[in-house]
Amino acid sequence: MVKKVITLAVMIPLGVILIVLSVANRQSVTLALNPFRPDDQLLALAAPFFVFLFSALILGLVIGSTVTWFTQAKYRKLARTEAREAVKWHEEADRQKSRAEQISGRTYVELAK
Repeated sequence: MVKKVITLAVMIPLGVILIVLSVANRQSVTLALNPFRPDDQLLALAAPFFVFLFSALILGLVIGSTVTWFTQAKYRKLARTEAREAVKWHEEADRQKSRAEQISGRTYVELAK
C-alpha cells in the first residue's frame, strides 16, 4: 500500500510536468544530423521540440537499463549457481533424512523383537 502511494506521489507530478513540457514546446525545430552542412535536408529531422525531449528521455532510459543489465550479469549468474547448489543440498538432505528414518525404523523393529 505504501509503495503504491509513493509511486503515485512520484508519477502524478512527473506526468503533469511532462504534459506541461509538451504543451509549452510544441514549436517545430530541425535536428541537423550533418554537422558540416546543417542546411542539408537529407540528414535533418523536423518535429516538435517535445518529440526530441521524449526521445532523449526514452533513449537514456534504454541505455541506462542496458548498462545496468550487463553490469549485474555476474550477480545473476552467481544467484543461479547458488540456487542450483541449494536445490542439490536440499535433495541431499532429504536423502539423508529418509535414510536416517529407515535406519531408525530398523532399530525399533530389532528392539521390539
